[in-house]
Amino acid sequence: MNLDLARAVADAVLYEGYLLYPYRASSSKNRVRWQFGVLGPPGAAEAGFGEDSSMAMQCLLTDLSDATRAIATTASDKSVVVHLRFLQLQRRQVCDAQQQPVEELTIDGVTTTSWEEATEREETVVLSWSSLADGVVHPVGVPGGEEVEQLTDEYGVQVGHVLRRRWPLSARLTAGITPRDGYTRLEVRVDNVRTDSTTDKDDAIRTSLIGAHLLVEAHGMEFVSLLEPPAEAAAAAAACAQRRCWPVLTGAPGDTDLVLGSPIILYDYPEIAAESAGSLFDATEIDEILTLRVMTMTDQEKAEARATDPRAREIIDRCDAMTPETLQQMHGILRNPHAEQASPLPDPVWPGASDVRDLDPPSFETDVPWWSPEADEAVQPGLDAVTIDGVKVARDSLVRVHPSRRADAQDLFFMDQVARVTAVLSDVDGGTHVALVLLDDPAADLNDLSGRYWYFDPDEVTPLSAEEVRVVEAAGQPARQPGPQPAQQPAQREESRP
Repeated sequence: MNLDLARAVADAVLYEGYLLYPYRASSSKNRVRWQFGVLGPPGAAEAGFGEDSSMAMQCLLTDLSDATRAIATTASDKSVVVHLRFLQLQRRQVCDAQQQPVEELTIDGVTTTSWEEATEREETVVLSWSSLADGVVHPVGVPGGEEVEQLTDEYGVQVGHVLRRRWPLSARLTAGITPRDGYTRLEVRVDNVRTDSTTDKDDAIRTSLIGAHLLVEAHGMEFVSLLEPPAEAAAAAAACAQRRCWPVLTGAPGDTDLVLGSPIILYDYPEIAAESAGSLFDATEIDEILTLRVMTMTDQEKAEARATDPRAREIIDRCDAMTPETLQQMHGILRNPHAEQASPLPDPVWPGASDVRDLDPPSFETDVPWWSPEADEAVQPGLDAVTIDGVKVARDSLVRVHPSRRADAQDLFFMDQVARVTAVLSDVDGGTHVALVLLDDPAADLNDLSGRYWYFDPDEVTPLSAEEVRVVEAAGQPARQPGPQPAQQPAQREESRP
């Protein structure tokens, strides 16, 4: 069980939106907390000054497979461990030597600012299989509290203090299991159950569970992916309902004993990029761009960011200490998601064509820009192929179009149309695209000559059978003979990119 690996991703979820660039208290977007997974007190959402008070998720469990049982390190008895993780708001109030609240206080050149921090909380509940069958209700209580930090100058004279205050939180975790189509459906729900009335948005956020999410361990059972379930589990997976919390498999790829219930929709086995030097808390963060932005801040702006929050100070210090080598590493790397796949199929029609999904990604460690066709000589759109339904599809192959991924309503008119493939291309994200022209398009020849094509994913096209090719030819749409014809390809065609 790779719980530490799962926690790294969960921490990123926990602090997503905690503090946004430019990480300063004076920035208006940092004066209103907007994090995901906020469970507000009951009635706050209806009153218009808080978030909904509940979240819930359903996921599927099944008995351990023989392969999983052979390597399982969890207990043989069936049980589930639920980790409810969230932030509790903590108000940091700065007071001067006269004990009066102030917005900030500068001592020996270092400024301390009044601000709303947060402290991490985790409630772990171990649930036996029998208790889940009966249904579990577990109260969650987090006490409030106050701490005082004295502020002294370089001579040891007290010149003020910081008062940190937290408000008590009250929540309820419920869990239960029910059979579903040969699987076990596990439901976990979390409710904020504060009983006092909520008066305004400040009061609401103080008594909210912030960044709330779930890490769930399975012992003696294994989870089924809801994003890519096996065919026999498709109906049971589709029947699972989610409310502000989406379960995805987490840990190392292939693990089936951990699920992350996230307020952000993620894919199975989310991971932190190895190139990331540390969290920047910004939605859809791009480490390199945000780091460069931090580097452009003035010394005064950096000082204000450091005074805003200890985690903001870590970001500023990390960016200031970043070496050129570390910054270059953040520039990223192209990974081929199909690199481990091999094509076992012989290729009698296109002996020299390789499935582009089997090619190693280019390193781009050259003086040629990454977007230039010369950057990777292994990519040859006019010669490359992709295997679809056991058939190599390349330039001049005939296919039938079944649009499914694109949002353009015009694609509906392409349904079941026959098209001729003009190229197979790869993008820098590892995706594969089939470029084609429709045989029934009156402008097909013009589009072909000018390099204007329609682009579809490999699973949106189906190769025509030999009989279907003969039907197309008989209908007056001659199929071109497959085979490399580089002399007939306009130069601009290889420059066409999806």
